[in-house]
Amino acid sequence: MRTSRLGIAFLPWFPLGGNRGVRALKVKRVAARHRVAPAQVALAWLLARSPLLLPIPGTQSIEHLEENVCAAALTRAPEDFGDLG
Repeated sequence: MRTSRLGIAFLPWFPLGGNRGVRALKVKRVAARHRVAPAQVALAWLLARSPLLLPIPGTQSIEHLEENVCAAALTRAPEDFGDLG
């Protein structure tokens, strides 16, 4: 990311793109392989892209909040993230 070279944090708002982004077939495949929610995979992928990236996902329930928090601890193989682009 260009902002990483400059040391500028990037805060993507609505980073999962709504249902369209989370339901993408590639995200679903990785999530199914690891038995986690697609949103967790999407957030983990974003967090792995740069230490200066801080996604701001929305949530409407405690369950989704807990899933979002757990995404920070997910570690995936490079091929998993490679599958996502």
